[in-house]
Amino acid sequence: MESERIDGSLFIKMIRGGIDNLSLHADEVNDLNVFPIPDGDTGSNMLLTLQGGETDCENKEIGKVSRKTANGMLLSARGNSGVILSQFYDGIADGLADKDYADAEEIADAFLCGVNSAYSAVAEPTEGTILTVMREASNYAKEKRHENVNDYLSDFLFKAKETLEATPDMLAVLKKTGVVDSGGAGLIYIIEGAVNALNGDTSASNTKQNNEFQSNKINFDRFDENSELTFGYCTEVLLRLQNAKTDVENFDPDIIKRYLASVGDSIVCFRTGSIVKIHVHTKTPYKVLEFCQKYGEYLTVKIENMSLQHNSLPSESKLAEKTERKKFAVVAVTSGEGIKQTFREMGADYIVEGGQSMNPSADEFIEAFKQVNADVIFVLPNNGNVILAAKQAAKMYSDSDVRVIESRSVGDCYAVLTMLDTDSGNADEIESEMREAMKGVTTAYVSKCIRNTEMDGFMLHDGQYIGFEGKEIVSADNDRRDTACMLADRLDFNGHEICIIVRGEDSNENEAEEIADHIRKSHCDCEVFVINGGQEIYSYIIIIE
Repeated sequence: MESERIDGSLFIKMIRGGIDNLSLHADEVNDLNVFPIPDGDTGSNMLLTLQGGETDCENKEIGKVSRKTANGMLLSARGNSGVILSQFYDGIADGLADKDYADAEEIADAFLCGVNSAYSAVAEPTEGTILTVMREASNYAKEKRHENVNDYLSDFLFKAKETLEATPDMLAVLKKTGVVDSGGAGLIYIIEGAVNALNGDTSASNTKQNNEFQSNKINFDRFDENSELTFGYCTEVLLRLQNAKTDVENFDPDIIKRYLASVGDSIVCFRTGSIVKIHVHTKTPYKVLEFCQKYGEYLTVKIENMSLQHNSLPSESKLAEKTERKKFAVVAVTSGEGIKQTFREMGADYIVEGGQSMNPSADEFIEAFKQVNADVIFVLPNNGNVILAAKQAAKMYSDSDVRVIESRSVGDCYAVLTMLDTDSGNADEIESEMREAMKGVTTAYVSKCIRNTEMDGFMLHDGQYIGFEGKEIVSADNDRRDTACMLADRLDFNGHEICIIVRGEDSNENEAEEIADHIRKSHCDCEVFVINGGQEIYSYIIIIE
């Protein structure tokens, strides 16, 4: 079915087609991981980002529908590729603003707006990534004449696939590991799905998997016929304000917030454009829905019996009570109960659950900012793949001065919190000291290899343990303890006085102490501590400062 022009309803079908197709291939995209440890998450991040843009919309105007879709993606964006994808669609929405329909030429122009927006989101764009794929494909397809949108997207896909195959020649790390760029691959699956929807092919939707919820098994036996509702319902909604019901431009979300306080607790309520994000724990969710609908209509509604969640380690963002306004606050990202507790004790006001393989969304950061309720908020992402989402959230949040400190590891965060001192009351001075604290830190890791490969002079095999600093492998062995000891031997301890060994959930206390003793013998002037971090993926994290 050829479409000379598309409206809002068809645009949404194309978004859903992209979701369906990417959901079938998300694991393949995840596996295009340049580093051979189980931390590939590009496909999952892009899927969750794209799902944020899915909406039920009766509006036929493509300008309004594309803006609604983009706003949802901006909130849901996670991981570098997810943020870039959300910015791509944000630019597309700008290019389609005020349009009822769009033909092939208008779609081509909108895609170029998307490329510009995506590039602007990255301080130092790297070629050989999703950015290159979308730019080359958009430029190529723009130069062609098209009778319909289908033909435009066909040319886009032709060039995107050609560019993707060339990414290893543009980026040395891809050639080194023998893979193409994962973000670019994800983009191609999304556009292929959009083409399928445009052509009327919905077969993918019959077999798709919802990756967002498939791992969260609910035990309904926790609330049986004789149970009493103790914890209430975790109620989350996205409310689109309506001009027919209220003055959207001047609407104050405190109206809703005050009502929520009368029927529940653990309240989060903030506004982004004409969307109000609401979270509350209440025994009467119907009252929340009834009240909020006075001002708009719902984009999404989620109500969960908290008795089913109880004792299942829900995220801190669902449990924290909002604090009174303070001058400064620190938001840190990490996982592992031991690490989270350590960072809290060291001065982090709020922990966003996440890190490697579980990148938090911009929306989760915004909820954290709301909870800490501070004039100045310092954010420690502690992972290179989380920084962009943190910055996007900071840009979207206007109630505080949010400053993202580009920490890339647990070690960076540990060093910053060790030296944290806000007594000066000067935000610029505190930020400078935080950045300075990260300079003298080395963070190294032990994890399990997930594929046979040759890298950094090592012949690695699936199931072997590897030790690495940054992205350089410096030790490998079938024995976990020996791998960690060899890693420590190859680290530069000169000028460092403290070593912290953070052991993961697959390690044990005796083994960790043996590694610590090995380091003490080799570096007698260095104090060595062991923390039971409980983190996944990394058997050990070794921090020296």
